[in-house]
Amino acid sequence: MRRRRFFAWGLGLAACATGCGTERLAGNVTGPRARFSINPQGRRWTPVGQAFSGAARAAGYELGEGTRITVTGLPALAAAELNNGQTLLDTATPLSRLSGEVEVVVVPAKSPFKDFEDFGAHLLARPGQTQLAGGPEGEPDHLLFGLIARGLGADARQLAYTGYLSSQEAVTELLSGKAQAAAGLLADWRASIKAGRVRALAVSSARHVPGLDAPTLLESGVRVDFADWSAAFGPEKMPDEIRETAVRMCEDVTGSAGWEAACRSEGWISIPLSGDDFKLWLGSEVERTRAVLRDLGLVDTTKATTCWGSCGNGH
Repeated sequence: MRRRRFFAWGLGLAACATGCGTERLAGNVTGPRARFSINPQGRRWTPVGQAFSGAARAAGYELGEGTRITVTGLPALAAAELNNGQTLLDTATPLSRLSGEVEVVVVPAKSPFKDFEDFGAHLLARPGQTQLAGGPEGEPDHLLFGLIARGLGADARQLAYTGYLSSQEAVTELLSGKAQAAAGLLADWRASIKAGRVRALAVSSARHVPGLDAPTLLESGVRVDFADWSAAFGPEKMPDEIRETAVRMCEDVTGSAGWEAACRSEGWISIPLSGDDFKLWLGSEVERTRAVLRDLGLVDTTKATTCWGSCGNGH
């Protein structure tokens, strides 16, 4: 593997989990009625946080100084594992899954891989000779290739993956012939797909993406349903009554017309799951992410694991 780069993305998850001088998610409640402060944990979650805030205000919730609700997601979870930190299950209160961004596997327009089956067969037979590109190592793009390798039965440790800081770098490398395939957010590759510079082999979502001529990974024989998800979390040891109000707010937000409109506008998929159900799902996502990072050789394979709830593999 090349260019090993692990990032905590400024969201402070890995740092706060290990106590390296940063504050844990924390907040306070003022007044007889719970008030909430919506805080994206880094720039990448700012659009989701803004959409959430707008829908919450429209639903009649008071926002401002109050209990801190943090919007974060899958890259934070992966960063904690890469840095041997605690997960959000340890440092915060899971409230609700909110949205997801579909990933896509692409190849140059003139690639010899006619479809995903061709690509998959090559990856299975020669994983170390199939040059792959995407975002930084250990982040969602890399995780997706790890899941694909697992689904095909290929050795993920042999994957020839190069991670880049920006999607544009990955586009450049793919089009220059330095990579044979790439993975990334569909939103980042749409322009190149539309221009005919690259072809989409498969999408990571369980359902087809309207307007895109590409099968799902599930349809391509790989049992993977994957999204770069975002979610809402409350502070650690959140009082039960405040948690209940926050969960209800999340349900009102994700069930609103305003939220659905924001998801359509931004190209997100709405994947609401709240309360105990979300906590259970998050436990399985921790396990899945940890297992893939082990497959990729990015974390210690001897590290003890804990199964928080049901250790399933799907969304």
